[in-house]
Amino acid sequence: MRMKIVAAVGFTCLLATACGGTEAGSDDAGTKPDPARTVLPQRLDQPDMDPDLEPSAPADDAPFTEQLEHELIVGTLKMAQAEGRTTAQCPGDVKPAKGKKTTCTSTYEGLKIEWTVTFGDDAAWSSDYVQYDAKPSTGIITRAGVAKLLFGNFEGSIDHALCNDIPKAVLAPLNAKSTYACEVVDKGEKPQGWTSAVHATDAGPRVY
Repeated sequence: MRMKIVAAVGFTCLLATACGGTEAGSDDAGTKPDPARTVLPQRLDQPDMDPDLEPSAPADDAPFTEQLEHELIVGTLKMAQAEGRTTAQCPGDVKPAKGKKTTCTSTYEGLKIEWTVTFGDDAAWSSDYVQYDAKPSTGIITRAGVAKLLFGNFEGSIDHALCNDIPKAVLAPLNAKSTYACEVVDKGEKPQGWTSAVHATDAGPRVY
């Protein structure tokens, strides 16, 4: 019997014969300024606010490994919050069983992320679905993802943002202050040098 992936509290679920859905993170940029008052050099203007972050799902009868790889591609794009070349690879003989772990790899624009995948119980509503929890080894910060966050959170008031040379994409520790920071410049205002740090999370960048 094949199994599918779905989502549950603390776990996501894989359909043992098809694939499950994705989750959307909430945007939440903070306002606590960094004491340094340096005007940053990199200007970010409004990006594509509706990037395609949900690639086509595999066929319902696709192998379980292919279903899992698709979920990790979606998870990688969710962290990046920007379109980019994304791949995933898992061992070809993955067989979900409660407590079993496997290691998979995804890439985003050539940047490598390892995922530790732990399988849980079958979903309560169907034995055709299995719960799983996938933890990435690192986060991603993308320039477009940061711009999307800031223009989404400050919609209507932001003119542009200033940052300290965020690359197109870069790996960064999860849920920790990165070396990157930004300032939101409102319409009709000049930059003041008050910056907030960029953080990588599994739901996309955060600035606070």
